[in-house]
Amino acid sequence: MNTPGFDYDIYSLSSYDYYLPEELIAQSPAQQRDHSRLLNINKKTGEIKDEEYFFHILDDLRPGDVLVRNNTKVIPARLLGEKKDTHAHVQLLLLNPIKDQKDVWQCLVGNAHAVKVGTKVSFGPNDELVATCLEVQEEGLRLFRFDYQGIFMEVLESLGKMPLPPYIHEQLGDNSRYQTVYAKLEGSAAAPTAGFHFTPELFEKIEAKGCQVVDITLHVGLGTFRPVKVDDIRSHTMHSEYYQMSKEAADILNQAKSEGRRIIAIGTTSTRTLESVYQRFNRFEECSGNTQLFIYPGFHFNAVDALITNFHLPKSTLLMLVSAFATRDLMLKAYRHAVEEKYRFFSFGDSMFIHD
Repeated sequence: MNTPGFDYDIYSLSSYDYYLPEELIAQSPAQQRDHSRLLNINKKTGEIKDEEYFFHILDDLRPGDVLVRNNTKVIPARLLGEKKDTHAHVQLLLLNPIKDQKDVWQCLVGNAHAVKVGTKVSFGPNDELVATCLEVQEEGLRLFRFDYQGIFMEVLESLGKMPLPPYIHEQLGDNSRYQTVYAKLEGSAAAPTAGFHFTPELFEKIEAKGCQVVDITLHVGLGTFRPVKVDDIRSHTMHSEYYQMSKEAADILNQAKSEGRRIIAIGTTSTRTLESVYQRFNRFEECSGNTQLFIYPGFHFNAVDALITNFHLPKSTLLMLVSAFATRDLMLKAYRHAVEEKYRFFSFGDSMFIHD
Protein backbone atom coordinates (compact mmCIF):
# COMPACT_ATOMS: atom_id res chain seq x y z
CA MET A 1 0.00 0.00 0.00
CA ASN A 2 1.35 3.46 -0.90
CA THR A 3 2.08 5.97 1.81
CA PRO A 4 -0.26 9.00 1.55
CA GLY A 5 1.31 11.80 -0.46
CA PHE A 6 3.73 9.51 -2.30
CA ASP A 7 3.40 7.69 -5.64
CA TYR A 8 5.52 4.85 -4.26
CA ASP A 9 5.71 2.86 -1.03
CA ILE A 10 8.39 4.51 1.09
CA TYR A 11 8.85 1.26 3.02
CA SER A 12 9.26 -0.92 -0.08
CA LEU A 13 12.75 -2.17 -0.87
CA SER A 14 12.19 -1.54 -4.58
CA SER A 15 11.76 2.19 -3.86
CA TYR A 16 15.52 2.40 -3.16
CA ASP A 17 16.73 0.93 -6.42
CA TYR A 18 18.45 2.93 -9.14
CA TYR A 19 20.32 2.33 -12.39
CA LEU A 20 24.12 2.32 -12.15
CA PRO A 21 26.44 1.45 -15.06
CA GLU A 22 29.11 -0.93 -13.82
CA GLU A 23 31.91 1.26 -15.19
CA LEU A 24 31.03 3.95 -12.62
CA ILE A 25 31.93 1.67 -9.69
CA ALA A 26 35.33 3.01 -8.59
CA GLN A 27 37.97 0.27 -8.53
CA SER A 28 40.74 2.40 -7.03
CA PRO A 29 40.95 5.54 -4.92
CA ALA A 30 41.56 9.00 -6.34
CA GLN A 31 45.25 9.73 -6.86
CA GLN A 32 45.02 12.51 -4.26
CA ARG A 33 42.45 12.01 -1.52
CA ASP A 34 40.94 15.49 -1.61
CA HIS A 35 40.85 15.59 -5.44
CA SER A 36 37.78 13.39 -5.68
CA ARG A 37 34.66 15.18 -6.87
CA LEU A 38 31.97 16.63 -4.60
CA LEU A 39 28.24 16.89 -5.19
CA ASN A 40 26.76 19.69 -3.10
CA ILE A 41 23.11 19.14 -2.11
CA ASN A 42 20.95 21.69 -0.33
CA LYS A 43 18.14 19.67 1.21
CA LYS A 44 16.10 22.80 2.00
CA THR A 45 16.08 24.26 -1.53
CA GLY A 46 16.69 21.04 -3.46
CA GLU A 47 19.61 22.63 -5.31
CA ILE A 48 22.24 20.20 -6.62
CA LYS A 49 25.63 21.67 -7.51
CA ASP A 50 28.80 20.08 -8.90
CA GLU A 51 32.11 20.90 -7.25
CA GLU A 52 35.30 20.06 -9.14
CA TYR A 53 37.24 18.86 -6.11
CA PHE A 54 36.35 17.68 -2.62
CA PHE A 55 38.54 20.32 -0.96
CA HIS A 56 36.04 22.93 -2.16
CA ILE A 57 33.94 21.81 0.79
CA LEU A 58 35.89 24.49 2.67
CA ASP A 59 33.70 27.08 0.94
CA ASP A 60 30.57 25.46 2.41
CA LEU A 61 31.78 25.22 6.00
CA ARG A 62 31.01 27.93 8.56
CA PRO A 63 33.02 29.05 11.57
CA GLY A 64 31.63 27.16 14.56
CA ASP A 65 30.77 24.01 12.63
CA VAL A 66 31.73 20.76 14.37
CA LEU A 67 32.85 17.93 12.08
CA VAL A 68 32.51 14.47 13.62
CA ARG A 69 34.67 11.67 12.27
CA ASN A 70 34.83 7.94 13.01
CA ASN A 71 38.40 7.07 14.03
CA THR A 72 38.01 3.31 13.71
CA LYS A 73 40.83 1.44 11.98
CA VAL A 74 40.29 -1.48 9.62
CA ILE A 75 42.04 -4.68 10.61
CA PRO A 76 43.25 -7.23 8.00
CA ALA A 77 40.11 -9.18 8.83
CA ARG A 78 39.93 -11.50 5.81
CA LEU A 79 41.57 -14.87 6.46
CA LEU A 80 42.02 -17.64 3.88
CA GLY A 81 42.59 -21.08 5.37
CA GLU A 82 41.66 -24.74 5.18
CA LYS A 83 39.90 -27.29 7.34
CA LYS A 84 42.31 -29.37 9.39
CA ASP A 85 40.59 -32.65 8.53
CA THR A 86 39.64 -32.34 4.84
CA HIS A 87 41.86 -29.43 3.69
CA ALA A 88 38.80 -27.80 2.12
CA HIS A 89 39.25 -24.05 1.63
CA VAL A 90 37.49 -21.78 4.15
CA GLN A 91 37.37 -17.99 4.22
CA LEU A 92 36.65 -16.05 7.40
CA LEU A 93 35.83 -12.39 7.82
CA LEU A 94 36.39 -11.29 11.43
CA LEU A 95 33.50 -9.08 12.55
CA ASN A 96 33.28 -8.63 16.32
CA PRO A 97 35.39 -9.79 19.27
CA ILE A 98 33.17 -11.34 21.92
CA LYS A 99 33.30 -9.48 25.20
CA ASP A 100 34.59 -11.43 28.19
CA GLN A 101 35.72 -14.35 25.97
CA LYS A 102 39.42 -14.10 25.15
CA ASP A 103 40.29 -14.70 21.48
CA VAL A 104 36.67 -15.46 20.53
CA TRP A 105 35.31 -13.64 17.46
CA GLN A 106 32.10 -13.61 15.51
CA CYS A 107 32.99 -14.31 11.88
CA LEU A 108 31.26 -14.41 8.53
CA VAL A 109 32.20 -17.67 6.84
CA GLY A 110 32.55 -18.43 3.16
CA ASN A 111 31.69 -22.09 2.46
CA ALA A 112 29.75 -21.91 5.74
CA HIS A 113 27.85 -25.17 5.20
CA ALA A 114 31.13 -27.04 5.66
CA VAL A 115 31.82 -25.47 9.07
CA LYS A 116 30.12 -27.10 12.07
CA VAL A 117 30.69 -26.83 15.82
CA GLY A 118 34.13 -28.32 16.48
CA THR A 119 35.47 -27.65 12.97
CA LYS A 120 39.10 -26.49 13.05
CA VAL A 121 40.44 -24.15 10.38
CA SER A 122 44.17 -23.60 9.94
CA PHE A 123 45.87 -20.46 8.61
CA GLY A 124 49.49 -20.09 7.54
CA PRO A 125 51.98 -22.69 6.27
CA ASN A 126 52.85 -23.80 9.80
CA ASP A 127 49.45 -23.48 11.48
CA GLU A 128 50.38 -20.07 12.88
CA LEU A 129 46.68 -19.48 13.58
CA VAL A 130 44.02 -22.12 14.25
CA ALA A 131 40.31 -21.30 14.59
CA THR A 132 37.88 -23.67 16.32
CA CYS A 133 34.14 -23.23 15.67
CA LEU A 134 32.26 -22.83 18.94
CA GLU A 135 28.77 -21.90 17.73
CA VAL A 136 26.73 -21.92 14.51
CA GLN A 137 24.66 -18.76 14.03
CA GLU A 138 22.41 -17.38 11.29
CA GLU A 139 23.29 -16.57 7.67
CA GLY A 140 26.87 -17.83 7.58
CA LEU A 141 27.86 -16.42 10.97
CA ARG A 142 29.94 -18.50 13.38
CA LEU A 143 31.78 -18.01 16.67
CA PHE A 144 35.43 -19.07 16.60
CA ARG A 145 38.15 -19.35 19.22
CA PHE A 146 41.61 -18.52 17.86
CA ASP A 147 44.80 -20.24 19.04
CA TYR A 148 48.21 -18.76 18.22
CA GLN A 149 51.62 -17.86 19.62
CA GLY A 150 52.51 -14.24 20.37
CA ILE A 151 50.26 -11.20 19.86
CA PHE A 152 47.00 -11.74 18.00
CA MET A 153 47.04 -8.50 15.98
CA GLU A 154 50.63 -9.16 14.86
CA VAL A 155 49.66 -12.65 13.71
CA LEU A 156 46.64 -11.19 11.92
CA GLU A 157 48.86 -8.58 10.22
CA SER A 158 51.05 -11.34 8.83
CA LEU A 159 48.24 -13.66 7.66
CA GLY A 160 45.17 -11.51 7.05
CA LYS A 161 44.15 -9.43 4.04
CA MET A 162 42.29 -6.14 3.82
CA PRO A 163 38.55 -6.92 3.56
CA LEU A 164 37.82 -4.96 0.38
CA PRO A 165 34.16 -4.94 -0.71
CA PRO A 166 33.20 -7.60 -3.29
CA TYR A 167 32.52 -5.01 -6.01
CA ILE A 168 36.21 -3.98 -5.98
CA HIS A 169 38.01 -6.39 -8.29
CA GLU A 170 41.45 -4.75 -8.39
CA GLN A 171 44.19 -5.39 -5.85
CA LEU A 172 45.05 -2.43 -3.64
CA GLY A 173 48.70 -1.47 -4.01
CA ASP A 174 48.80 0.48 -0.74
CA ASN A 175 46.69 -0.83 2.15
CA SER A 176 46.73 2.60 3.80
CA ARG A 177 44.37 3.83 1.07
CA TYR A 178 41.65 1.64 2.62
CA GLN A 179 42.09 3.61 5.87
CA THR A 180 41.25 7.19 6.73
CA VAL A 181 44.23 9.39 7.61
CA TYR A 182 42.83 9.63 11.15
CA ALA A 183 42.24 5.89 11.70
CA LYS A 184 43.33 5.08 15.23
CA LEU A 185 41.38 2.36 17.09
CA GLU A 186 41.60 -1.10 15.54
CA GLY A 187 38.39 -3.09 15.16
CA SER A 188 36.60 -2.61 11.83
CA ALA A 189 35.87 -5.12 9.09
CA ALA A 190 35.19 -2.27 6.65
CA ALA A 191 36.31 1.33 6.39
CA PRO A 192 34.20 4.44 7.09
CA THR A 193 34.73 5.47 3.49
CA ALA A 194 33.32 9.01 3.64
CA GLY A 195 36.52 9.92 5.46
CA PHE A 196 38.79 8.85 2.59
CA HIS A 197 38.57 12.33 1.03
CA PHE A 198 40.24 14.15 3.91
CA THR A 199 43.94 14.92 4.28
CA PRO A 200 45.82 16.28 7.31
CA GLU A 201 46.33 19.53 5.38
CA LEU A 202 42.60 19.85 4.70
CA PHE A 203 41.82 19.36 8.40
CA GLU A 204 44.32 22.12 9.22
CA LYS A 205 42.48 24.48 6.86
CA ILE A 206 39.10 23.43 8.31
CA GLU A 207 40.28 24.23 11.85
CA ALA A 208 41.88 27.49 10.67
CA LYS A 209 38.44 28.50 9.40
CA GLY A 210 37.10 28.24 12.95
CA CYS A 211 35.59 24.75 12.78
CA GLN A 212 36.15 22.01 15.33
CA VAL A 213 36.92 18.36 14.61
CA VAL A 214 35.76 15.66 17.02
CA ASP A 215 36.56 11.93 17.05
CA ILE A 216 34.10 9.20 17.97
CA THR A 217 34.29 5.46 17.26
CA LEU A 218 32.05 2.88 15.64
CA HIS A 219 33.66 -0.41 14.64
CA VAL A 220 32.12 -1.24 11.29
CA GLY A 221 30.86 -4.80 11.10
CA LEU A 222 28.18 -6.74 9.26
CA GLY A 223 25.45 -4.30 10.30
CA THR A 224 26.62 -1.59 7.94
CA PHE A 225 26.91 -3.62 4.75
CA ARG A 226 24.52 -6.52 5.27
CA PRO A 227 22.05 -6.55 2.32
CA VAL A 228 18.36 -5.98 2.89
CA LYS A 229 16.46 -9.14 1.92
CA VAL A 230 12.91 -8.23 2.93
CA ASP A 231 10.40 -6.36 0.76
CA ASP A 232 9.19 -4.23 3.69
CA ILE A 233 12.33 -2.50 4.93
CA ARG A 234 10.82 -2.07 8.40
CA SER A 235 11.31 -5.83 8.89
CA HIS A 236 15.08 -5.59 8.35
CA THR A 237 17.26 -6.12 11.43
CA MET A 238 20.67 -4.50 11.73
CA HIS A 239 23.50 -6.45 13.30
CA SER A 240 25.03 -4.98 16.43
CA GLU A 241 28.11 -2.73 16.16
CA TYR A 242 30.25 -1.36 19.00
CA TYR A 243 30.60 2.40 19.51
CA GLN A 244 32.14 4.76 22.03
CA MET A 245 32.14 8.49 22.74
CA SER A 246 34.60 10.33 25.01
CA LYS A 247 33.69 13.00 27.56
CA GLU A 248 35.66 15.56 25.55
CA ALA A 249 33.63 14.79 22.40
CA ALA A 250 30.34 14.86 24.31
CA ASP A 251 31.15 18.23 25.91
CA ILE A 252 32.06 19.84 22.57
CA LEU A 253 28.94 18.46 20.90
CA ASN A 254 26.60 19.53 23.72
CA GLN A 255 28.02 23.05 23.64
CA ALA A 256 27.62 23.25 19.85
CA LYS A 257 24.04 22.01 20.14
CA SER A 258 23.20 24.56 22.86
CA GLU A 259 24.66 27.39 20.74
CA GLY A 260 22.83 26.33 17.58
CA ARG A 261 26.02 25.47 15.67
CA ARG A 262 25.99 22.79 13.01
CA ILE A 263 27.06 19.23 13.78
CA ILE A 264 28.35 17.70 10.54
CA ALA A 265 28.75 13.93 10.44
CA ILE A 266 31.52 12.55 8.27
CA GLY A 267 29.84 9.40 7.05
CA THR A 268 26.88 7.22 7.91
CA THR A 269 28.75 5.42 10.70
CA SER A 270 29.33 8.73 12.51
CA THR A 271 25.67 9.58 11.92
CA ARG A 272 24.44 6.32 13.45
CA THR A 273 26.75 6.74 16.45
CA LEU A 274 25.65 10.32 17.13
CA GLU A 275 21.97 9.49 16.79
CA SER A 276 22.35 6.31 18.90
CA VAL A 277 23.92 8.25 21.77
CA TYR A 278 21.33 11.03 21.53
CA GLN A 279 18.46 8.52 21.55
CA ARG A 280 19.95 6.87 24.62
CA PHE A 281 20.49 10.03 26.75
CA ASN A 282 18.59 12.84 24.98
CA ARG A 283 21.99 14.58 24.89
CA PHE A 284 25.60 13.57 24.27
CA GLU A 285 27.31 11.61 27.04
CA GLU A 286 30.58 9.80 27.58
CA CYS A 287 29.57 6.21 26.87
CA SER A 288 30.16 2.99 25.01
CA GLY A 289 27.82 0.25 23.89
CA ASN A 290 26.36 -1.54 20.92
CA THR A 291 23.91 -0.16 18.41
CA GLN A 292 21.49 -1.77 16.00
CA LEU A 293 20.01 1.57 14.94
CA PHE A 294 18.44 1.37 11.48
CA ILE A 295 17.70 4.78 10.01
CA TYR A 296 15.14 4.95 7.19
CA PRO A 297 12.55 7.54 6.06
CA GLY A 298 10.37 8.64 8.93
CA PHE A 299 13.33 8.79 11.32
CA HIS A 300 13.64 12.05 13.28
CA PHE A 301 17.24 13.32 13.43
CA ASN A 302 18.19 14.92 16.74
CA ALA A 303 21.99 15.00 16.56
CA VAL A 304 23.11 15.61 12.98
CA ASP A 305 22.59 18.81 10.97
CA ALA A 306 24.65 18.04 7.85
CA LEU A 307 26.24 14.95 6.32
CA ILE A 308 29.31 14.19 4.22
CA THR A 309 28.91 10.81 2.55
CA ASN A 310 29.76 8.70 -0.49
CA PHE A 311 27.35 7.23 -3.05
CA HIS A 312 25.81 3.98 -1.78
CA LEU A 313 24.66 0.69 -3.26
CA PRO A 314 21.11 0.33 -4.58
CA LYS A 315 18.65 -1.02 -2.00
CA SER A 316 21.20 -0.57 0.82
CA THR A 317 20.54 0.58 4.38
CA LEU A 318 22.95 3.45 3.69
CA LEU A 319 20.84 4.76 0.82
CA MET A 320 17.83 4.52 3.14
CA LEU A 321 19.69 6.55 5.77
CA VAL A 322 20.50 9.42 3.39
CA SER A 323 16.92 9.24 2.06
CA ALA A 324 15.72 9.74 5.64
CA PHE A 325 18.05 12.71 5.99
CA ALA A 326 17.19 14.52 2.75
CA THR A 327 14.11 12.71 1.33
CA ARG A 328 14.12 9.74 -0.99
CA ASP A 329 13.08 11.86 -4.00
CA LEU A 330 15.95 14.32 -3.63
CA MET A 331 18.47 11.55 -3.10
CA LEU A 332 17.43 9.58 -6.17
CA LYS A 333 17.40 12.80 -8.19
CA ALA A 334 20.97 13.46 -6.98
CA TYR A 335 22.01 9.90 -7.83
CA ARG A 336 20.56 10.21 -11.35
CA HIS A 337 22.49 13.44 -11.76
CA ALA A 338 25.67 11.76 -10.51
CA VAL A 339 25.22 8.93 -13.03
CA GLU A 340 24.68 11.41 -15.88
CA GLU A 341 27.78 13.37 -14.85
CA LYS A 342 29.80 10.17 -14.46
CA TYR A 343 30.66 10.50 -10.79
CA ARG A 344 32.53 7.53 -9.30
CA PHE A 345 30.48 5.38 -6.92
CA PHE A 346 30.89 3.40 -3.69
CA SER A 347 33.91 3.01 -1.38
CA PHE A 348 36.63 4.56 -3.58
CA GLY A 349 34.22 6.90 -5.33
CA ASP A 350 33.26 10.55 -5.06
CA SER A 351 31.46 12.37 -2.25
CA MET A 352 28.41 14.45 -1.50
CA PHE A 353 27.73 17.11 1.10
CA ILE A 354 24.09 17.23 2.23
CA HIS A 355 23.13 20.34 4.20
CA ASP A 356 20.61 23.18 4.42
